[in-house]
Amino acid sequence: MSQPIRHFSLLVRAAVGLLIGSGVAHAAEPTSSIVVHCGTLIDPAASAQPLSERSIVIEQGRVVRVDTGFISAPAGAQTVDLRKATCLPGFIDSHTHLTMEFGKGAYLSKFVDTDGDIAYKAARNAKVVLMTGFTTVRDLGGQHLVDVALKNAIERGDVPGPRMLVATNLLSISGGHGDPSAGYREELFHPTEADGVVDGVDSAIRGTRIAIKRGADVIKVTATGGVMSVADHGSGPQFTSPELQAIVETAKSHGLKVAAHAHGDEGAYVAVAAGVSSVEHGTYLTPKTYALMKKNHVYLVPTVIAGASVAEAAKTPGFFPPSVQAKALEIGPLMVAALNRAWKAGVPIAFGTDSGVYPHGRNAREFGYMVEAGVPPFEVIRAATQNAADLLDRSKDIGTLQPGHFADIVAVQGDPLTDIRLLEQITFVMKQGRTYKADGNAVAF
Repeated sequence: MSQPIRHFSLLVRAAVGLLIGSGVAHAAEPTSSIVVHCGTLIDPAASAQPLSERSIVIEQGRVVRVDTGFISAPAGAQTVDLRKATCLPGFIDSHTHLTMEFGKGAYLSKFVDTDGDIAYKAARNAKVVLMTGFTTVRDLGGQHLVDVALKNAIERGDVPGPRMLVATNLLSISGGHGDPSAGYREELFHPTEADGVVDGVDSAIRGTRIAIKRGADVIKVTATGGVMSVADHGSGPQFTSPELQAIVETAKSHGLKVAAHAHGDEGAYVAVAAGVSSVEHGTYLTPKTYALMKKNHVYLVPTVIAGASVAEAAKTPGFFPPSVQAKALEIGPLMVAALNRAWKAGVPIAFGTDSGVYPHGRNAREFGYMVEAGVPPFEVIRAATQNAADLLDRSKDIGTLQPGHFADIVAVQGDPLTDIRLLEQITFVMKQGRTYKADGNAVAF
């Protein structure tokens, strides 16, 4: 059973204490007035073209205005010189798992790692992801409520990391993709609705309410099987339509959206018809499902890097259990083509990587995979800013550098519209007016 959130909050704060003890201190509070000089500004929500020589004026962590040219900073204001760089809004990863990281032998970790181990690793992962330019993430399934504690710790300033929206336990049917006991001896695990395992409409409602009670910002369901689970098939449908409708209606009554993990088309279509807001992965989707997604404005979060990463890892003998290895080799190579079909069909796309299925910190490689799939570089950047903010219902605060929005700014040397992989080399990171990385180096916290 999950431990109280307070317990994990203390563990995460202890992790930060260890960092402080090794010579790292808290970042100072953001200066009240800041002017950021950008050689080029790319902001898809503001302009269809890159803008040259712009000054972003920031007060109390929010953008006040964006001026043409390099203006003089007001008296007492801090100036940030990015005149030789390209500035963009902070990136948004719509699909992460900061409390986990798959690797060789990772399937043993659930028998070895303590709750404290999970908390320490999650704090490390949060910092790594922030340093790569991702100032906001939607974390779609955590362990033991560490995701909730980590979110709170970041908001307090105890831990450097991206702004988080969390799902707590994802919802799965018995034996489904999110059932922690699937594929293991039954006497070792006894998952309940509190662990996200639900069967039937009433159970689905209770499971959704428990997740909301525990602090969920979004509800995650496994509408089909998945690659990384040991027992289920990777593409078959799982929840019934009435179960999914009950979950969506319960979430909606609390102002929350539902994200549906789905590789197979049948399960994805049922989820979209039930009212989910996004389909994660979408490997085998057909024109019928694409049409319904367009009609209902349901985003595809393609996570191409996850497919490519697990397919590559599966070539190493013993890296995954045999059943996972087979699914990874089958599904992984199909995801670039799947995104290409969705893009051509006009499906809304939001950036997401499934960070944690591969090592954290490689999130920006998704930009290159999306361009490889045929999405133009400018639209890939839009997917990671404006579109992702819309999916997360945070368009009033993030996804653009227009007045009133959080001062989440990243910068890179060169032109990412010419070479999208430059976004893997972020040299500057600011979140809500606070600088975390400058000149390619982390700022002391």
